[in-house]
Amino acid sequence: MFTFVSLISVIIMLLNFLWWIIIIQAILSWLLAFNVLNFSSPVVRSIATALERLTAPLYRPIRKLLPDFGGLDFSNYFIMLANPPAAYTGPTTYEALTKAGVPLFAYGNFVTVAINFIILAFIIFLMIRQINRLKLTAMLTPATAATPEDVLLLREIRDALKK
Repeated sequence: MFTFVSLISVIIMLLNFLWWIIIIQAILSWLLAFNVLNFSSPVVRSIATALERLTAPLYRPIRKLLPDFGGLDFSNYFIMLANPPAAYTGPTTYEALTKAGVPLFAYGNFVTVAINFIILAFIIFLMIRQINRLKLTAMLTPATAATPEDVLLLREIRDALKK
């Protein structure tokens, strides 16, 4: 019984570690999406790559169940805060207007990151709920302690008197 409890505690410890890895990856993805951190930095790139490699096996079965949304990219949704220059004849895409110096309110990036965050938060919620179920079943399993010798002796005496 002792090995079962220790095995469950090791599993819970590993799941807690994975939970923190997922949270760190979610925060890092937000920092990268809002250009707080630069992905071209070798340190940031190596950390992001390592976190991706740690969490990819966890996400893979969930991604197989979800339909292909095409990446859920709303980054091209924006509002022009001013008109483009009079001499501008290029396309009205986010990249082209930004290069032309037009001020834009790019709400699409936020929507994309928010949807990704909600999906990730739901996955974390499901993992925490499963961890709590494992903890609860480990706590509810009764520990069978060895019966003391004096109790066994008293039971033998009781059974002998009944005969």
